[in-house]
Amino acid sequence: MSRMLEEIRQQPEALAHTLASALRPVERFKRLLEKRRPRLVVLVARGTSDNAALFGRYLLEIAAGIPVSLAAPSINTVYGARVDYRDALVVAISQSGESTDTNFVLEGARAQGALTLGITNEAASTMARIAEHVLLIRARRERAVAATKTYTGQVLMMYLLAYALGGRVRIDGLQRIPEAVEAALALEGEIDDLSSRYRFMRHAVVVGRGLNYSNAFEFSLKLMETCYVVAERFSSADFLHGPIALVEPSFPVFAFAPPGKTWPTIGETLAKLKNLHAEIVAITDAGNREVSGHATKIIRLPRRVGEVLTPIPYIVPAQIFAACLASQKGLDPDQPRTISKVTLTL
Repeated sequence: MSRMLEEIRQQPEALAHTLASALRPVERFKRLLEKRRPRLVVLVARGTSDNAALFGRYLLEIAAGIPVSLAAPSINTVYGARVDYRDALVVAISQSGESTDTNFVLEGARAQGALTLGITNEAASTMARIAEHVLLIRARRERAVAATKTYTGQVLMMYLLAYALGGRVRIDGLQRIPEAVEAALALEGEIDDLSSRYRFMRHAVVVGRGLNYSNAFEFSLKLMETCYVVAERFSSADFLHGPIALVEPSFPVFAFAPPGKTWPTIGETLAKLKNLHAEIVAITDAGNREVSGHATKIIRLPRRVGEVLTPIPYIVPAQIFAACLASQKGLDPDQPRTISKVTLTL
């Protein structure tokens, strides 16, 4: 069994530990933000962490009503531009805490007097030293190159940040996430069987929208880095504006399809894909019965999950699929070619 799959299975414990450990520092940070509310939030990250940041952008704007920007580190590191981060909350997200360009932006923002927060899995990292405030993911060391438990830990931290900013996030709701992840893990055998069908897949599309848009990016990244599948990712709305021309009969499309606010537009996209005879795999839960008429295959969590809480349990079947598909292809998902656990960029 791969380390990647082992670490996927560790997520309920890692999430529960992270949440329990973070509650007290988050309450302190919440009190600080009540006295020093930022005019905007800037999220700085790379790779998988950037996908967690993308989720954070949606969640923070929806739940807390505060503008959020995703930083482009090269503006600082390559072009040498000076961005005014005063009165902003600058949040750096990194599994290792050693992302060079992320830390460069964080350090510059703090020098300007910005409120800075680091989110990392490594308490002794450079990021943890640079940031004025730190929230630690308690996932233990992640050894597989492909991040899984640190991604869901980062997404959990975005919920806690939204809570600290006074957003409509309930701690008791977050405490139910590990149980929902356990339910997703119970689908491993079913997902392994399904993955065998895609052993020779070389191209795919992943679609999502709203709070699950970031999961489309994260699933496609896992397919690219562990299975060497060219996986394009789109908002279901953007997909209809041109990229749908890619699709031909039997073309594989993976879709995050929760019930709730995004289902009408996701359903519209899947209906058009079905008319094109695409092969559609939908990730959903027991609350969405309409998806049955729109998808070729369904990965369904056994219980309904409130839409705002779907991103963490929904990404778990996608992680399992990528790990199983890599094995089907005879690949090692723990050590993908060319890449390493920590990537240093400027």
